[in-house]
Amino acid sequence: MTAKFELFKDAAGKFRFHLKAANGEIIAASQGYTSKAAAQNGIVSIKDNAASAPTEDLT
Repeated sequence: MTAKFELFKDAAGKFRFHLKAANGEIIAASQGYTSKAAAQNGIVSIKDNAASAPTEDLT
């Protein structure tokens, strides 16, 4: 299995997504979105930007 995004509606009616690793562990969790389209746009944004994002070490 590869990593995957899971899109769902929470108990409050907000749309959210998780990014799950190949082992099934949640490695990222989104904020709540008011529309499914907005949550899907969040997924697209991660796919477009995460690979080239720098790491800022704040330790």
